[in-house]
Amino acid sequence: MDEMEILQRMALAIAIGALVGVERHWRERDEDEGSRTAGIRTYTLIGMLGGLAGLLEHLLAQPGALPGLVLVGFLVTLTAVFALFQYREGVAEHRFSATAVVAAMLTFALGALALIGDTMLASAGGVVLAVILASREFLHRAIRRLRWVELRSALILLTLAFVLRPIVPTEPIGPFGGVSPAKILIMAIVLAAISFCGYIAVRLLGATRGELVAGTIGGLISSTATTIANARRSRQSPAVRALAAGAVSAGGVSLLRTGFLVVAVLPSLAERLLLPLAAGAAAMFAGALLLARASSPVQAANPEPNTAAPGKPEPSNPFDLASVFKMALLLVGVAFAARVASQLWGDGGLYAASALAGLADVDAVTVTVAGMLPTLDPAVAARALGLAVLANMLAKVAYAGLMGTRAFALALAGASALALLAAGASLLLR
Repeated sequence: MDEMEILQRMALAIAIGALVGVERHWRERDEDEGSRTAGIRTYTLIGMLGGLAGLLEHLLAQPGALPGLVLVGFLVTLTAVFALFQYREGVAEHRFSATAVVAAMLTFALGALALIGDTMLASAGGVVLAVILASREFLHRAIRRLRWVELRSALILLTLAFVLRPIVPTEPIGPFGGVSPAKILIMAIVLAAISFCGYIAVRLLGATRGELVAGTIGGLISSTATTIANARRSRQSPAVRALAAGAVSAGGVSLLRTGFLVVAVLPSLAERLLLPLAAGAAAMFAGALLLARASSPVQAANPEPNTAAPGKPEPSNPFDLASVFKMALLLVGVAFAARVASQLWGDGGLYAASALAGLADVDAVTVTVAGMLPTLDPAVAARALGLAVLANMLAKVAYAGLMGTRAFALALAGASALALLAAGASLLLR
């Protein structure tokens, strides 16, 4: 490292210490001078000490020498001295917390990393450390409100995503390209994540706004999965119209997402498909807002027993794992059936394959048609994609009828019919 780089890295180490020090000092800003163990100056100096220790480690490094000896010596000394001061302060004020000691150790370590490691990682670590320290009240309130069923569901979801997913085989099993076990697991994770996000949104925002926000977010991932999750929940929740609003909003987002995909991978079809997709999405969003506005007064006038507040019922379980995997198998099976139909019937089976694939998802059809477009008539490609969108909308209404309440299915069917009418009108007026 040259002198300029050393100065830049040292400045970063000092800045990390100052950032943490501002948060620590602000929290105890009303304390008298000399009554706190460490404030903005102390933490800034700790960051600088970490930088100097890292620089000494770099300058004194010798071939064959034990690496990290200088850093460990400084860190142990700092921790011992800082912990002693914190202990005496805790005894005097009758409070016990290791947060300040750990924060000092991390500030030192990040300062050293800024000198001899990745500066981007060091700066990001400093910001994350300051955010965590500043979020004490929020985190404590969240833990007080946390229920066992929420913690259990979050742990299951994290286990599926970060423990099982990396070890599940990704290679397809079976004929016609087979089915990948990893895809089944990924679909289960998506379904569970959508249900969990919807649960959290309802807890934070109430039934009406929470379901609308959760449905909109879910539509970015999978509108079909969002519809299935909301349909299942409609059997246990009195907030049926709010759940339907979320599913309808997810459908509108799905149409917009398909429009963006068309522009990105099928620009030659944009003129044919973009206006109908936009008109259908607008109708879906209008239906979602109407359902959301209609849900509050109805539920307020007919409050359910044992709810926290009128019009704001809370779900009892973020997701049921067995049901999640059943739905994942169904969706993956539908996609496999579409692939079989396409391989058996060739180009002539494109319409049937598109309709079958649309029962689960539209994105796969869009990408498939894009790959075939150079040798495919644009009119045929547009009809195939249109069939996939139509099949997907009808399938979601069918799923709603099979898995949800009648009121939920009727609300989704009505909004879908309006969207189809709007799309058809845009074709006639073009």
